[in-house]
This record gives sequence, structure tokens and C-alpha cells, in this order.
Amino acid sequence: MKTLSSVQCFGGLQNQYEHVSRTLNCTMQFSVYLPPQALAGQPVPVAYWLSGLTCTDQNFATKAGAQRVAAELGIAIVMPDTSPRGQGVPDDAEKAYDFGLGAGFYIDATQVPWNTHYNMYSYIVHELPELVEAGLPVTGARSVFGHSMGGHGALTIALKNPERYKSVSAFSPIVSPAHCPWGQKALGLYLGEDQAQWKQHDAVELIRGGANQLPMLVDQGLADNFLASQLKTELLEAACKDTAYKAEIRYQAEYDHSYYFIATFIEDHLRFHAKYLIN
Repeated sequence: MKTLSSVQCFGGLQNQYEHVSRTLNCTMQFSVYLPPQALAGQPVPVAYWLSGLTCTDQNFATKAGAQRVAAELGIAIVMPDTSPRGQGVPDDAEKAYDFGLGAGFYIDATQVPWNTHYNMYSYIVHELPELVEAGLPVTGARSVFGHSMGGHGALTIALKNPERYKSVSAFSPIVSPAHCPWGQKALGLYLGEDQAQWKQHDAVELIRGGANQLPMLVDQGLADNFLASQLKTELLEAACKDTAYKAEIRYQAEYDHSYYFIATFIEDHLRFHAKYLIN
């Protein structure tokens, strides 16, 4: 793991790293905020942030304003990229923003040519935490949160691995990719036509299938222009209600899909995770 940059921030460090990923078969970059407690020799818990379509590891680091609260709480934030990168990594033939580079959807692809590199699920769940926990002053206590495509990733990864995460939260998540154009395109191309496989990466289907209870917080803006067509938060609400799955789902009037929305409520999400990460 090679350090690319390191900047002082609220008494901690905002770092960017590079490594060769055995899971994605390419060189990857990721960012980490280490709070002052970690620099003082006290290992800290980690919140993994998963970004949305077109993003890299830098969007959240520069736009969300999360470092101040993370420094206060003593939580590290790990910010991976959203897909494999580099020469030889296939992209969408038409360079569409919703598939290929920048749009890994946090799943392990089974279809050629995507299956050689697009294994973001295994990267997030296994390889990246192993790397972080071996090389940085952090504990094994983890939470996961994200936005849009990354909200989908956070919810599904946590629901499929409740023993690995203390809590999960999301901003404007794609709650049921099997029932929206973004998800149908990505799941179809990455996983093929077998919709039984799609259900394994669909938060609504996982909850309806009996997923274990985890502390869950979801924020959705009512002025989000993707709400009706792509995000479909009402499907998550219905699934939770029908299965008695306890989740706090909040609708925020006049907020859209942007990082202004995330920056407004990021403190709430970090304090939510702190309740479960810090004993």
C-alpha cells in the first residue's frame, strides 16, 4: 500500500493510497480519514463510505464535510473507488455514465468480459478491510454507508454480512435495482438474465427474504429527481413494514440528490454509527 498524499485535517490526516488489487486485477486508489485519536496511537473503528455513479474516492473526501465530526468521534472513514480502473479494464462501449467505469454497483460480475475485473463486492467486503486493518491504526469494528449506487452497495453488503458490520446507513439509495432502469441494466450485464441472482443484490428482496436485523438509517430528499424512477424508497418502506424490519427512513423536504444533501445530514449519520461502533 503506497501513500499518494497526506493532508492535515481537523487534527487528523486525510490520506490517499494506491495498491494492486488481487480481487479487481488492477491498481486501485482509495482515501482514508484518520482522526487524531488514531495518530495518537489509539486504534479507532471504521466507517466505510461507498460513493455513487461517476464518483471516485475523492468526491466524498472533498465535498461531504465529514472530517470534523469524525475527528470529534474518533472514527476513521475509508472511501474506496466505485469501480476497477486502468488499462485493460473494460468500459461501456458507449461510455455511458451508468455502467462500466465509475459504475461497479458493488457486485461480483459473472459475465464476460466484466468478471475479470468487476468484483467490487468481494473487494469491499474482504480485500479492502484486510488491507486497511493490517496497515492502519484501526480496529475490526466496521459500519458501512453510502449514496445512490453506493447506498445500494451499503445496504446490500450489510444485509448479506450482518456479522461484519455494526450498522448501515444510506443517502438516496437505489433500494431495489431489480426494479429500476439503472439496476436492470447493470445487473443484466454484470450477472446475466437469471433474476434469482439479481435478488441477492437487492435490499428490498434481501429484507423480504428474512435478512437479519441491523441498525439502519436512510435519508431521502423529496426534491430528488431520481426518486420516482430509480430510487423507489417506498419499496424499502413497504418491505420493512411487511417483515417488521426496524429501519429509520426519513424524507427530507426540498433536498435533492446532490452532495449538498449529504453535507447537511452527514453529522447525523456519523453520530448514528458512533452509537454502535464505540462502546
